[in-house]
Amino acid sequence: MLRTLERLVGELPEPPHDDPARRRLARALALRAAESPDLDRALRHWLAAPDTDGDRAFRAGNGVENSIGTSARLTGPVVQARDIFGGIHFHTPAAPAVPRQLLPAPGHFVNRAGELDLLEGLMSHGGPVTVVLSGPAGMGKTTLARRWLLGRAAEFPDGQVYADLRGHAPEGPASPGELLLGLLRSFGHDQVPADLDGRMALWRSATAGRRMALLLDSARSAAQVRPLLPGSDAAVTVVTSRNRLTGLGPEGASFLELPALATPETMELLSRRVGADRVRREPEAALAMARACAGLPLAACVAGARAAARPRQPLAVMARALGGGDESALDALSIEGEAAVRGALQESYRLLEPELAAGYRRLGLLPVPFFSSAVAAAVCGTGAGAVERMLDALVEANLLEDLGPDRYRFHDLLRLHARERAAAEESAESAAHARRRAVDHYLSVTTAAEALLTPTHRTLRRDYAGQPSPAPFTDATGALRWLVEESGPLMAVLRDCARRDEDTAVWQLADAMFPYFLRIRPYDLWTEAHEIGLVAARRTGDRDAVGRMLTDGGGGLRNAGRHDEAIVLYHEALDLAREDVASADPGAPHTARRAEAQALHGLGQSHQLAGRLSEAQTYFAQALALREAIGYRRGAALTRLCLGDIALERGRPDEALRHLDRARTGLLAENDPYDAARALAFLGRAHALAGLHDTADRQLHQAVAEFGATGSVHWQARTLELLGQGAEERGDVEGARDRYNESLTLYRPVSEADAGRLAGRLEGLRP
Repeated sequence: MLRTLERLVGELPEPPHDDPARRRLARALALRAAESPDLDRALRHWLAAPDTDGDRAFRAGNGVENSIGTSARLTGPVVQARDIFGGIHFHTPAAPAVPRQLLPAPGHFVNRAGELDLLEGLMSHGGPVTVVLSGPAGMGKTTLARRWLLGRAAEFPDGQVYADLRGHAPEGPASPGELLLGLLRSFGHDQVPADLDGRMALWRSATAGRRMALLLDSARSAAQVRPLLPGSDAAVTVVTSRNRLTGLGPEGASFLELPALATPETMELLSRRVGADRVRREPEAALAMARACAGLPLAACVAGARAAARPRQPLAVMARALGGGDESALDALSIEGEAAVRGALQESYRLLEPELAAGYRRLGLLPVPFFSSAVAAAVCGTGAGAVERMLDALVEANLLEDLGPDRYRFHDLLRLHARERAAAEESAESAAHARRRAVDHYLSVTTAAEALLTPTHRTLRRDYAGQPSPAPFTDATGALRWLVEESGPLMAVLRDCARRDEDTAVWQLADAMFPYFLRIRPYDLWTEAHEIGLVAARRTGDRDAVGRMLTDGGGGLRNAGRHDEAIVLYHEALDLAREDVASADPGAPHTARRAEAQALHGLGQSHQLAGRLSEAQTYFAQALALREAIGYRRGAALTRLCLGDIALERGRPDEALRHLDRARTGLLAENDPYDAARALAFLGRAHALAGLHDTADRQLHQAVAEFGATGSVHWQARTLELLGQGAEERGDVEGARDRYNESLTLYRPVSEADAGRLAGRLEGLRP
């Protein structure tokens, strides 16, 4: 309507038709028509009137006459429009970058020629290749896997993907659901199903037909690995583990157990690290070092790095420190390889400068799978410049791995060693302060993200032991990106705080992560965080915290389809809030009344999703009255939106329009673009049910664009589905099929249940 109005207003006698004031008039008319069905109908009647000779002459004189015959076949981007003024620009979104996540193999890699030949032989069998590389810690399993896969990089044009399964981390192995979340993001799927089965199905679909390599590092069990196997006959998967994982045999896995390096190979590795000249000058000391390393590449690398850092120190000093003179000890080291690593680590640690050793110990206290330099600065209590130098030195000493960019991690044995040294050398008070600084960093940055993404949610207190950390983002997009990237460490910190009975930090972290749960919807993590948070909040006795954990936790259960469990939590929250209302001062702020309304609103949502519309409407009506009474405008608008949705489900478009018009106006006034777009989508559906299909289509298309701006894939899909419903109802089968297919494409990575419903709609369309 807008472009046609601009044309007609532009054809008025004066001034010229391209005058900006007239275009503003046309836009104002179109926007007013969106709010007034009577005006909309009148304008459409006017626009539908037959062309005059002047209309046709205008188009001919301006070169805009086009026609397409019925036999034409159009490919590529197409615009179907009656009149167009100005330029048209097509913008094709860039395809997600092909993931290349494998770090380069170290330059000092030696031998393993026999193992590489065996791996090469596996490629000749055809079909998907899965191989398990097993052996003790420090045996070089990951390095061998990287060397082999990177040597065949040209054969994996669709990506080389890496996942750390953390099989022997002190905090326990990563869950398959958590790992699939990261793997799917590698291929651009930011919105993923909530349940493990849905994520597995999406992972198989996302990898189907891909010529890709997957490195699953440090696996604990076959059960942990099995859900992560890709769905492609052209995929190569390498699993590293201290265990043999024979349970993967039915999946067609091959098994290769890495032996220790022979002494000459260990000598060669040391020679590359410390220099061939030094080895030639002290062959006996180098041989003793090699034997003490028990054929473990990690031990040889750590010992070699330390010797290389002291070029004037004789190798005999390092050899004596490693205990190279005791033959019985050497035999024991050959059997128990981890002792060799510990010996090499202990000697490297002993030679660290005091400040560097303290940093190594404190970094070992972190419960996270990886960390940034900002986290390192927090836990070590130092500035950015000093921490960068410390991290560089630890990487150079082979005590820390640089994953880049600004991401570091420990090998699990090194983390254990660093933690052992912290237990032995740090006082309990010093270790507790270091941990608290790290918790404060994560909590303060997460809270900054919460304030940007869900400002009305940011109401509960935060308790910091020191100064909050500055946020590494300035806008909502950056805040959400940070939450997604740091979700693994955040959950690890929350769980660690729970283990240590740091209850206030637990519920505050769960509360601060709310926008991540709301936007990304990982329902398993959402419910876990709030279950842990609720236990912690109850122990603190903070009633506001308990109420928040109940209502937000109920939201996670409700959205996960666990409606009756959510209702139990909402009823408890309602009772708690009403107790607080009864005991509150009459002049006190409306905090308890607002919590009461939130519980009522949640009960309405849960009953609505469970199909109990009468109960839902009762609770929504109570919530609306309460929110209006306390002046909570945004809350009232949200409840009106839900009441409009119920009216739609009952086939009452006029009633729905009354609620939704006010909801849209209120949410726009409260600067809530996401929920305002939801109101617009429902308005479009209400107009469709009322028979005003042009208005409905315009509003729904606008809602799709608004959801795109807020990053909500789920609601883009839902709105496209509503467009398809409208087309189907008025007999436009092809239009309905197009919209349903667009919706299905977006639903697949988000919700298996919704995708199944769309597939059913498509099947139900007549040919």
